[in-house]
Amino acid sequence: MAIGVWISLGIYFLLMLAIGYYAYRNSTASAEEYMLGGRKLSPAVAALSAGASDMSGWLLLGLPGALFVAGLTSAWIGIGLTLGALVNWIVVAPRLREQTERYDNSLTIPEFLANRFPSRAMALRVVSAVIIVVFFSVYTASGLVAGGKLAESAFSSVLASSPMSTYATGVSLTLGVVLVYTVIGGFLAVSLTDFCQGVIMMLALIIMPLVVLYGSGGGGLAQASETLATLDPNYLSWFSGLSVVGFLSAIAWGLGYFGQPHIIVRFMAIRSLRDVPTARNIGMSWMIISVVGAISLGVFGRAYAVRNGIEVADPETIFIVLADMLFHPLVTGFLFAALLAAVMSTISSQLLVASSSLTEDFYRLFLRKEAGEKEAVLVSRVSVLVVGIVAAVIAWDPTSRVLGLVSHAWAGFGAAFGPLIVLALTWRRMTGTGAVAGLMAGALTVMGWIAMGWDVSFMGGAGVYEIIPGFAAASAAIYFVSLATASQTEFRAAPVP
Repeated sequence: MAIGVWISLGIYFLLMLAIGYYAYRNSTASAEEYMLGGRKLSPAVAALSAGASDMSGWLLLGLPGALFVAGLTSAWIGIGLTLGALVNWIVVAPRLREQTERYDNSLTIPEFLANRFPSRAMALRVVSAVIIVVFFSVYTASGLVAGGKLAESAFSSVLASSPMSTYATGVSLTLGVVLVYTVIGGFLAVSLTDFCQGVIMMLALIIMPLVVLYGSGGGGLAQASETLATLDPNYLSWFSGLSVVGFLSAIAWGLGYFGQPHIIVRFMAIRSLRDVPTARNIGMSWMIISVVGAISLGVFGRAYAVRNGIEVADPETIFIVLADMLFHPLVTGFLFAALLAAVMSTISSQLLVASSSLTEDFYRLFLRKEAGEKEAVLVSRVSVLVVGIVAAVIAWDPTSRVLGLVSHAWAGFGAAFGPLIVLALTWRRMTGTGAVAGLMAGALTVMGWIAMGWDVSFMGGAGVYEIIPGFAAASAAIYFVSLATASQTEFRAAPVP
């Protein structure tokens, strides 16, 4: 591995650790500061932090890999996500920012739900916290898998002497760096590093497709299109071979946005309600550029590989393969840092949200109700370590697929929390019992759907993405149970905006 790569990666790691130390000195004195940065995020930091924590390793590995194999039909996942993110900023962001502060300054999603529905406060805090910790362990594991794949593909010659496998070493190193700045600096460190990581990711997704198309061996857009048409006449078709079920399953990824705690918690931390529109515009611009870049990388990366006779054993590593082949070592190091940024930004956000739930919704609720601010911060730091270790155990299998792990966790959160959050913020007649019913219906439907294998094959045909039945089941449960328990009024029901 050329020294230039290590120089770029070294600068990146030092920057992340420096930000962690800065946050430690400025925003870890209380639980609110450690978990929400004191609700002082600027629009730009909130927007890119939400985007970077959302677009994990799947943006640089999973999505390009899917397009590399199947062509433009896989792009509907990115389109569905972009539409879902826009609706999330419009519907959820302003309401969640205002209501979480108004309802006793809620610091976590379970705490907000408990304050919003006091009749079922305990059940909501416990059930939602359990779902957060369980699904985030799987979600965090997907990021560690991406870190392991980077090490396995790019650093095998350097790490070959490691007592562990190259993949396991990559998982361990990725987790280790994330734990340092997350444990030390808390939410502010995570948000500031997310901002830097978001900028790096976007630049990488602009640079890479352009070089693949117009650099040496690329041939330009016309030749790339000709190569792909020769390979498969339907490769550049948006709909060829795409069933109605397949189309809906791809677009349905957008439904998951409403229920992702590590994303919507950024809305809670924005400096003020007036800053939400600015943050939305910044965030959506970043996302559109990044998704278009990822789609272009997968499609034109396939054309480049075919034209130049490059064998890509694992399609999810096309970003790594091309970064190593096409660029000067200093730039390659920057691109590898972009991949690590995508991975680390999501892992750190997920670890922090899971640890916040363990602290606020278990420790302070059941074990030490009188725990002070310093004790709560300490417990949060320990919780980050625990969740990280559990995720590493899940990620230890080198055959794991990034997109597969992400899709299951995304569906679990989207179905369990999506309808619940949207209706809690907008529907006055929703009851606490309806909220509990929706939470459990969404989570159990997703887990049951996966267990039955219906996400792979349903009724003899293509699989149906589990978020669709999960979201529908949760919405129906909330609506009908709330109507059936209409006499159970919540004494501080949220106003309809």
